[in-house]
This record gives sequence, structure tokens and C-alpha cells, in this order.
Amino acid sequence: MKTFNLKLSTLVAALVLAGCSTTKPPEQVAVDLPGQYREAATLDGEWQVAQPADGADRGAWWSVFGDAELSKLITDATASSPTLVMAMARVKDARATAGLADADRAFQLGAGFGPTRQGDATGASTQWRAQLNASYEVDLFGRLSDSSRAARLDAEGQEAAYRSVLLALQADVAQQYFAIRSLDSELDVLQQTVKLRQENLRLVQHRYDAGDTSELDVAQANTELSVTQAEQEGVSRSRAQRDHALAILLGKAPAQFTLAPEPLQPVTVAVPPGLPSDLLQRRPDIAQAQRQLAAASARIGVAKAAFFPSLVLTASGGYGSDALHNLFQWSSRSWLLGPLVGTMLNLPLLDGGRNKANLARADASYESVVANYRQQVLVGFQDVEDNLSALRTLDNQIRFQEDAVKSAQLAARLADSRYRNGSTSYFEVIDAQRSSLSAQRAKSQSVGQRAVASVGLIRALGGGWEPAAAGNSALALAR
Repeated sequence: MKTFNLKLSTLVAALVLAGCSTTKPPEQVAVDLPGQYREAATLDGEWQVAQPADGADRGAWWSVFGDAELSKLITDATASSPTLVMAMARVKDARATAGLADADRAFQLGAGFGPTRQGDATGASTQWRAQLNASYEVDLFGRLSDSSRAARLDAEGQEAAYRSVLLALQADVAQQYFAIRSLDSELDVLQQTVKLRQENLRLVQHRYDAGDTSELDVAQANTELSVTQAEQEGVSRSRAQRDHALAILLGKAPAQFTLAPEPLQPVTVAVPPGLPSDLLQRRPDIAQAQRQLAAASARIGVAKAAFFPSLVLTASGGYGSDALHNLFQWSSRSWLLGPLVGTMLNLPLLDGGRNKANLARADASYESVVANYRQQVLVGFQDVEDNLSALRTLDNQIRFQEDAVKSAQLAARLADSRYRNGSTSYFEVIDAQRSSLSAQRAKSQSVGQRAVASVGLIRALGGGWEPAAAGNSALALAR
């Protein structure tokens, strides 16, 4: 009896030590992050690590731009994009995989029916069997639960990836839309400039015919007209390519879609004061990285559990008979507890280092995922800082360019007036008009870049913001 108790105590101690050795690394890691953004002190709020909020409803964040056509394009893209369909298919696949992992933890029951033919030197016989088979694996060291948790976290990670694709699709549509509208503004400037160049050419030709100027002025006027027309064609080409790209985002062939030309109206969306940095928690890519980290931790538990025994309880019961017509008689009943082949409790002894190698792979995967999680968080902050910097500098740049446009247009008018009065050469007119065209195009480009940067900031924060209750000028998080 003492010997039995000693063996039992030894087994219990071994199981306790085994349970301790399956300890997993943490599913959350600390990241050294600032409490506010460098680019805007008004964007305050403390960052909270590993609290993904990517499931929060972002609402129709594009409505802050007040553009009905943009809203329709984003709605159409959300409904028809093949990229989004592929992302949802990956979510469904991950959910099905999680279901398979959960099935391994469940009670298994099956039915069988069929004959067995056997014989020896004295003769042969047929044995008919109809029986139920049951099995259940006891999760002694958490292998099944860790495997199920890892699969479930993978599914959640794919859901976060879907939201990332959705947000990226919506932002891409908005940015392509504003880029096209910016090119429309440039085309509008160029078209007006072409008309001006044509008028100048007629004026110079008239003065040349009257003997008031030289053929050089005519050649210069022709050159400026052709150069401007060439620039117009180049912008038209860029516009067409952007239009084709937008069609693909909408799930259509370029021949099935075109965006009617319309100059860009200045986007006045401003970053509200007090916007907290924990908005980054809604970024789907960060949430996906956090769930991948937790899944990698669970898989280390699976790899460690493989070193220890597995316990599978099995049973079967039914009927067996040499004659099919006697199969379901009560006297033909049979039952069996325990495995028909093999053992109930299995302990790996020699596996050629397979389990050790699997654990090493799980450890390496965990280290990689930890680094990826930290990298994603840092990239998130970089994206916000980049777009805040773009908005700040573009606001100043546009203000300076507005002054430049006014001055250049005044200089062009004065130069044209002086030329018509014969007070200056045509070179002065050309130089002034070039400066005016350059200033107008630069402003149009900057206005478009600011609109694109506004969308980029919303994308970097994982979604937009919406006005709080009426009477409150502050903006609250979209919920």
C-alpha cells in the first residue's frame, strides 16, 4: 500500500510540475510610447497599450467632407469591391478553422455498420457489426484549449484585417476622388491659359502684320501656346489614369465608369482640439497585430503540452452476429470500454526531437509577432504624425500660394497692358504669364494634397470623428 501511495504521489507531483512547465509568455507587451503627438500638442490623451477597439462603429466618416458624390462612390465601392469580398472570404475561412479546433475539444460520437470476413484452415465466416463509437480527449495540459484559443484569435485577427481592408478601400476611394478633382482644377487653369495664349497669339500676329513687332514675338507666342497645350495633355493623361484606378476600386472596368470633370472645392476639415491619442486603438492593423501576438502565445502552450501525456477516453457498443438476420437480437449485443487499438494514456518518449523543434518554431514565431506588434504601433504613430505635419505645412503653403497667385496675376495684367501700349517687349509678358500659370497650378496641387492628407489622417487614426452634442463645439469620437 505504501508503494502504491508513493507511486501515486510521484505521478501527482509530475503532473503538477508538468503543468507549471507549460506556462506561456504574455499575450500583451509594453511599448514605450509618448503621451501626445509631436506635431500638435492639442492632440492629447494617454495611449493605452493592447486595448484594441477596432470593432467600434466608425460611422460614415467621409460625411465630414460634405460631398454627396464622394459619399455615393464610397457606398458603391463598399458594396462591389472584389478586394473586400476576398477579405471576407478569409474571415469565413478563419472562423471555420476555429470551429475545427473547437470540435477537437467536444465529445465525439459515430455509428458504423458493415461485415468482416475472416477465415483459417478450417473454414471462413462473416461477422456483421452495427455499433456506436464514442471518444473524448481530456484536456490535461491545456493543449486543446490553447489550440482553440489560438484559432479563435486568428479569426479575430482576420476580422480586424477585414476592417483594415474596408477602411483602406474607403480611404483610397476618397483620396483618388480628391486627386482627380485636383487635376480637374489644374485642367481648368490650363484651359483658361490656352485661351489666353490663343488671344495673345492673335494679338501678336496682328501687330506683326501691321509691322509693329518682329517675327520673334510670333514664334514665342506660338511656342507658349504649344507648351501649354502639351502640359494640358499631360495632366489629362494623369487624370485618365486616376479615373481608371477609381473604377477598379468601385469594382468596375474603366470603360464602365468615368467621373465627370469638376474643379476641387477647398476642403475645410480641421483637426479638432483635444483629439486623444487612444484613437489609434481603433486602427485595425494594430488590433490584428495584438491578436496575432495573443495567438502566438497560445501556440507556445500547445507546443509545450505536446511533451506531456494525452488521455483519450473511448467506448463502443452495439451488435455483432454471424448472420445478418440475427444482428439486432438482444443476445447479439456487445460493448467495449477503452481503445480497441492502442492505449488510453499516451506519453511521448522518443520522437526524434520533433516536439522540441515545434516548440522552437513557436518561440521564434512569438518573438517575430512581438516585434511586428511594436512595429505596427510605431507605424501608427508615424502615419498620424506625417499627416498632421502635412496638414500644418500645407495650410501655410496654401496661404503663401494664394498671395503668390494674386501678385502673379497682377503682374501678368500689368505686363500685358505695357506690351499693348508698346512700353515693353513680349518677353516680359511671357515671363509674367508663366509665373501666373505656375502659381495657380501649384496652389491647385496643394489644395488637392491637403484634401488627400485630411483623408490620410482619418485613415491613420482608424476612422473619423463626429460632432458631439448640439451646442458643444468640441468633437467627439465616432461611436
